Amino acid sequence: MIKVLIVDDSPLIRGILTEVIQQANDLEVVGSAEDPYQAREMIKSLNPDVITLDIEMPKMDGISFLRNLMRLRPMPVVMISTLTQQGSPITLEALEIGAVDFIAKPKVNVAEQLQHYAETVQEKVRTAATARLRPYRTSEAAAHKAQLPTGQAFERNSIIAIGASTGGTEAIKEVLVQMPKDAPPIVITQHIPPVFSTSFAMRMDKTCAMHVKEAEDGDILEFGKVYIAPGDKHLKVVSKGLNKVCVLDDGELVNRHKPAVDVLFDSLKPFAKYVSAVLLTGMGSDGARGMLGLLEAGAKTAAQDEQTSVVWGMPKAAVDMNAAQKVLPLQSVAAHLLKSTSR
Repeated sequence: MIKVLIVDDSPLIRGILTEVIQQANDLEVVGSAEDPYQAREMIKSLNPDVITLDIEMPKMDGISFLRNLMRLRPMPVVMISTLTQQGSPITLEALEIGAVDFIAKPKVNVAEQLQHYAETVQEKVRTAATARLRPYRTSEAAAHKAQLPTGQAFERNSIIAIGASTGGTEAIKEVLVQMPKDAPPIVITQHIPPVFSTSFAMRMDKTCAMHVKEAEDGDILEFGKVYIAPGDKHLKVVSKGLNKVCVLDDGELVNRHKPAVDVLFDSLKPFAKYVSAVLLTGMGSDGARGMLGLLEAGAKTAAQDEQTSVVWGMPKAAVDMNAAQKVLPLQSVAAHLLKSTSR
């Protein structure tokens, strides 16, 4: 059984989360705390495997509590977040500090959506219980990493493609901060809700030498620019005249996701010989099939290794399928991508 402690100041939210988690045979809510001080004592006495943590609470906010927890007693934490313009930067900060994932606050008056919500919560709690925790870092320390040397001669048609899910926002940052400002265009699909993708792109743009933006329909791929799929649209790349351009697709979910990595990778097959693709940490198998298609079409492919992945799901699926030519620690991914797109 996976033991879960719920930390939230709202009795209603604590009740809903208890109900949806207890529905699963392998999950057990061992306690619920209304503030971090109560939670601290319950962690000592109940020794939970996973904590769900609200961000906005009295006495001590969730970010301050998380920072203390990850420094003194690291454990898997899933943040309970409002999926809003205001909530997204704080939630992204929580992921920087060490939270494994986040879940939307339940909409208490939408009964027909409760079963889907329950399945999402259960899946994220299970994944958190098996996640590999990253060492605690302050958000300032996490932002600084040496850029790799610039001035390389890149193949002029090069495209770098990245797919990620759970743990991916921090893994992507680790790759992007090492990229020189003249690196080949990078297209990214990260499983993330709308609004969050906007905040994530803005956060990365402030941190990286490359210009990072949320992809828009018709964006022309240019060197020195990064294009992140919006949280509610598939991102594709198509040829338009002499240019490669971004196309946003509001189609059906693929592998239960929109955006889906497979959709991005499939769209790149016509340009495969110029593509270097990598799958980073993430739950599930999205992107593995698309990566195999890219490899067979002539692309260079790689997957993050198990030791540096928060969740070795998507990269493992690619490795099991023989879709990844290389399996690399996260710290080596940026250098590999630059080398594989050089002339």
